[in-house]
Amino acid sequence: MPDGTLIFFNFMTTTSILANATTNPSPLGSPLVMIGLMLVMFYFVLIRPQQKQRKEQEAKQSSLEKGDKVVTIGGLHSTVHHVSEKTVTLKLSEGIFVPYEKSAIQSVEKASKSSKKDESNS
Repeated sequence: MPDGTLIFFNFMTTTSILANATTNPSPLGSPLVMIGLMLVMFYFVLIRPQQKQRKEQEAKQSSLEKGDKVVTIGGLHSTVHHVSEKTVTLKLSEGIFVPYEKSAIQSVEKASKSSKKDESNS
């Protein structure tokens, strides 16, 4: 007889837990809504800033001109001597020129107009 009481008690406990679960829904709704919110957060926290940074870097690399001061991804500071479609020739010092891929340029400091005129005259 005690076994029957235990089964009845387990049944009542289970049904009360299920009843509470259906009457008190989660404030965010279903788990699918929570997964959707997590994906949106990942987009705005991780993906979007990286895309913006990549576009800015590509814009810098595509706007390279002769006379610009640049720093390569290897830390080499130099001046742009010649720009082609995919490569750029950097002037390290007098008579020393090194070709690099445009993608290897990390930062660009635009040359002032007066220094461009001086370089074109020499």
